[in-house]
Amino acid sequence: MTTLSIRVPDSLHRAIKDLAAKDGYSMNQFLITAAAEKLSALETVDYLRERAKRANLDDFDVLLARVPNTPPDKGDELEE
Repeated sequence: MTTLSIRVPDSLHRAIKDLAAKDGYSMNQFLITAAAEKLSALETVDYLRERAKRANLDDFDVLLARVPNTPPDKGDELEE
């Protein structure tokens, strides 16, 4: 494991420290989790962009045509 020293504004340090303590984590655990979540989100975006490049709209239209035309479930309606 590698040690990493970073400089953060005092206000951010306090906020991280308080939130980590509130959730029962050390600052180290909190920051590792936050970094992992951010990395995962960025990698997911990259993955989806690559998948989208291979998309075939004709295939999509065929699949979409198989979906029954029914009203949305309660709570899933679009706002007008």
